Amino acid sequence: MPPDPTRIADTKAWLTKARQDLRRGEILLGAEPPDVEGALYHCQQAAEKAFKSFLTWHDLPFRRVHELDVIGGHCVDLDPTLKDLADRADILTKYAWRFRYPGAPYEPALDEGQQAFALAGEVMEAITNRLPPEVRP
Repeated sequence: MPPDPTRIADTKAWLTKARQDLRRGEILLGAEPPDVEGALYHCQQAAEKAFKSFLTWHDLPFRRVHELDVIGGHCVDLDPTLKDLADRADILTKYAWRFRYPGAPYEPALDEGQQAFALAGEVMEAITNRLPPEVRP
């Protein structure tokens, strides 16, 4: 039985949004001067949306949360080989809110942004590789 067209479209939509966030992170890191705070936010968003695309494909409902340990944990339940990556990606959770408001605890350095970007890219690649070609943007 072929996959449901709605599920294909929904999964592809999540993955497309994740790729857009990853691209925005790259653009912000490459700006002069770099916008590391903005890039960190988009790296978190890319990982979150990639994980949500995986859950969508597997028809597993999820709450609208930003905590990657929760979202990644649901992905690990479906595919235990994602455990190491999901555990490492949890560090990105704080970027969903840490620099979005006045009073941030510190000014992030470029290398922190680059590390977050690399990690978000790993999440994107791992999830994309576990999804069928018809949902890939």
